[in-house]
Amino acid sequence: MGLEEELSEWNKSIKAKERKPLNTSGLEIKRLYTPLDLKEFDYLKSLGFPGKHPYTRGVYPTMYRTRPWTMRQYAGFGTAKETNERYKYLLSQGQTGLSVAFDLPTQVGIDSDDELALGEVGKVGVAIDSIEDMETLFDEIDLSKISTSMTINAPATVLLAMYITVGEKKGIDRKALNGTVQNDILKEYIARGTYIYPPVPSMRLTTDLITYCSTEVPKWHAISISGYHMREAGATAAQEIAFTLADGITYCEEVMKRGIGIDDFAPNLSFFFASHSNFFEEVAKFRAARRMWAEIVKNRFNAKEERSCALKFHTQTGGVTLTAQQPENNIVRVALQALAAVLGGTQSLHTNSFDEALALPSERSVNIALRTQQLIAYESGVCDTVDPLGGSYYIEWLTDSLEEKAWKYIDEIDRMGGMMKAVDNGYVQREIANSAYEYQLKVENKEHIIVGVNEFKNDEKVNMELLKVDEAVERAQVEKLKRLRDRRDKSRVEESLRTLEKKCESDENLMPYVLECVKSYATLGEICGAMKKVFGEYRPPEVF
Repeated sequence: MGLEEELSEWNKSIKAKERKPLNTSGLEIKRLYTPLDLKEFDYLKSLGFPGKHPYTRGVYPTMYRTRPWTMRQYAGFGTAKETNERYKYLLSQGQTGLSVAFDLPTQVGIDSDDELALGEVGKVGVAIDSIEDMETLFDEIDLSKISTSMTINAPATVLLAMYITVGEKKGIDRKALNGTVQNDILKEYIARGTYIYPPVPSMRLTTDLITYCSTEVPKWHAISISGYHMREAGATAAQEIAFTLADGITYCEEVMKRGIGIDDFAPNLSFFFASHSNFFEEVAKFRAARRMWAEIVKNRFNAKEERSCALKFHTQTGGVTLTAQQPENNIVRVALQALAAVLGGTQSLHTNSFDEALALPSERSVNIALRTQQLIAYESGVCDTVDPLGGSYYIEWLTDSLEEKAWKYIDEIDRMGGMMKAVDNGYVQREIANSAYEYQLKVENKEHIIVGVNEFKNDEKVNMELLKVDEAVERAQVEKLKRLRDRRDKSRVEESLRTLEKKCESDENLMPYVLECVKSYATLGEICGAMKKVFGEYRPPEVF
């Protein structure tokens, strides 16, 4: 009897009543997977070898056998001085990369003394108003030996200009700087909301930065194309793949319109994904995304260099999966999500702290989060071989199935005229909102169990010491800003801002002029304000 007949007999012999689970992407998971689920499976076409096309098994030949992924903890709160102290602590504990969280005023390009910043200064990240704050943020940290990721989008040109200037003041050539700036404006319109300007000038700034870095800061990843925030807003795993790669297609097209070849910038593109709690779905998601991007860059954009096709990505465990109820459960959630990211082949990882559903992470919780990564790297054995789940009937079926669903979304977006059109007409936003609604219904109906929330509840009160940002931080930051304005060369500031405003009306790359504004000690709000005079501000349309 052949495998198909044996499997049929085995299935008939099972009388037990069982559930029929669906994963977040709506795929029904069968009881068992066999070679019959991979009838057209071609090892070299579907998997290949690590470090070679189609990169399903990883972007480097030896992966973590050479060295572990970069361990980052997304950190920032209060003043630059306080955050600098947190960075030094994390580095002393074995963290290998920095990841900067900026406060909300910084993210939307306003200064700490702006009336719209009232009550928000230093609350969800560090307040950065000028080059002075950036110098303090990286005081006594060698930027030539550390990789820095900055989660900043609409004002990305300004924050990178500040970082470059700090490096120069430390005697570090900009060509030696290594890191990433998020700079992904499309997902701000889709899911996150920290935009400033309308889409067309925003895309220009994004492209300016990518173009500038391709020659001036060649080790820098000038964009981190981010599915994370769309996943946090409710996207499924398949939607996260599709919408992230569709954004990536758009950025490539925009840069190439400037006459820059795909091989001149694609190797420095980076991506950013979430890792949620459906373990195998997450592993398969990362593998599918790598394979799809390799095909897109090679066949759609005609890349000649293989390194252009390798999708390199940072992962953060799922912030939206953290619960305020029984917060210690989050330690286990984060460990499983981190393990999925590692088995999926991430290049960089942030593990959330267990108390983040309640407050900014404490030093103790951050340490546990970092130790989680170190335990996976040095005690679990999962780094001993490359892609240890590769070849699993279930994993390969799931990778293929997620890829198939993601391609359908990309094809639909192409039919609409591209991601800019799909965002403008609200298609992507509606798809994510519908998925979020369906997920919430499943939680409320207990079709999806969240331990400690809709099942296995208790009445224990949360009794933890939480990190709180003192209200005095805002007053001190505003006073510091006032002192800067009083002592700087006002004529130099005004001249640099006038020049930037004028250049916004031209087709020139704006990065050199933003750099001059930063060096003159113009503030973030002043620089963004000069660009607003020409570009205007974005007001989102109603899409529901």
